[in-house]
Amino acid sequence: MEKKKQKTYTPKEALIKAASYCAYQDRTQQEVRDKLYSYGLEPDDVEELIVRLSQEKLIDEERYAQSYVRGKYGLKKWGRRKIMQGLKAKGISDYCIKQGMKEIDPELYEQNLLTLLEKKNTTEKEKNPFTRRQKLSYYLLSKGYENDLVQDALKGLEKE
Repeated sequence: MEKKKQKTYTPKEALIKAASYCAYQDRTQQEVRDKLYSYGLEPDDVEELIVRLSQEKLIDEERYAQSYVRGKYGLKKWGRRKIMQGLKAKGISDYCIKQGMKEIDPELYEQNLLTLLEKKNTTEKEKNPFTRRQKLSYYLLSKGYENDLVQDALKGLEKE
């Protein structure tokens, strides 16, 4: 098996390719940097293109953080802790993370938590009330919800 030779691009060609890569969906600087290196560019060229793409608003980490937060809490129903970990892992600055977290509607956030709890509660087979509560709690914590909110939601469930 021959290893397919990676095509190398000039900085000008790479700029066009990177621009369409960024236009397709929001990207982090690190994702674009990795992509540019895969085009066989020199570090100086890569950094220059990153600056240029940022100036042209094709890379905007604040916008990236906002859309990431909307997607993860809106569609996947993740909690704040898991979302923040995800953004940190992608190398997003604390400022951009803070701006992104403003996308969370507290009422909808609470509703997501309760919806997940109800759904898990109906599928959980555990009969022992203590173990059941623990399993439900672990599930919600693994989704990234804060412990105090999880405990309040579980108390509310027990009252029913």
